[in-house]
Amino acid sequence: MDYWIKKMNRLNQLFNTKKNNLLSIYYTAGYPEINTTLDIAEALEKAGVDFLEVGFPYSDPVADGPTIQHSSEKALESGMTLNLLFEQLADLRKRITIPILLMGYANPMIQYGVERFCKKAAEVGVDGVIVPDLPMYEYETLYAGYFKDNNLSNIFLVTPQTSEERIRKIDKLSNSFIYLLSSSAITGGNLQVSVNIEDYYKRIKAMELNNPAIIGFGISDNKSFSKACEYASGAIVGSAFVKLLGTEGYMEKIPGFIESIRL
Repeated sequence: MDYWIKKMNRLNQLFNTKKNNLLSIYYTAGYPEINTTLDIAEALEKAGVDFLEVGFPYSDPVADGPTIQHSSEKALESGMTLNLLFEQLADLRKRITIPILLMGYANPMIQYGVERFCKKAAEVGVDGVIVPDLPMYEYETLYAGYFKDNNLSNIFLVTPQTSEERIRKIDKLSNSFIYLLSSSAITGGNLQVSVNIEDYYKRIKAMELNNPAIIGFGISDNKSFSKACEYASGAIVGSAFVKLLGTEGYMEKIPGFIESIRL
């Protein structure tokens, strides 16, 4: 069964107008300070980032490495919840024009209520959601209608171990981009383009999927960003940026960090 977006959201518009060298940044809502979620987003947009992934923290982030786990722990300790995040995002579209995705785990989204979550996300101006541990079957049979009704893109992840049959299915269910993991490991490692990984990237590219691919996990500098852009439409920087947020004077460092990735 095919699902589609009723109208083009900001993600669709972005991918229609820019085909390569797209840069996305991930950071955890409520870290390093509870009320800086929109300030950081605004600084990133001004620095030239194409779209953003705002993480909603969870107490058991199994796919995350130490850096993002630490940021989630600190955000939760400071009182970050989905309710608070949606309150903070109430002024999102008064300040930010680029596409915004929410990224997190299925448990807090299901506890909040998936239909309610999708409605609230759409209400504040979110364009898509990435939930790595949400089974594709559950999405398709239980939740796809909520995403469609609220004009939200659901982003699926592909690893080097994902079969061609599953990738084709993901491509059919997707309506903006596919998140191409550089490995099956946790976040925060360095992108090492071995022969096997290069073959994996080439295999995906040769499939000529309907949706563009964006590479994540291990993108931390211009070298890894440029390498990823050889095989995909762009890349996502997560742990390296979250590390920056843990340093003194982080807001002033954001433009230089983004410039160092872009060069």
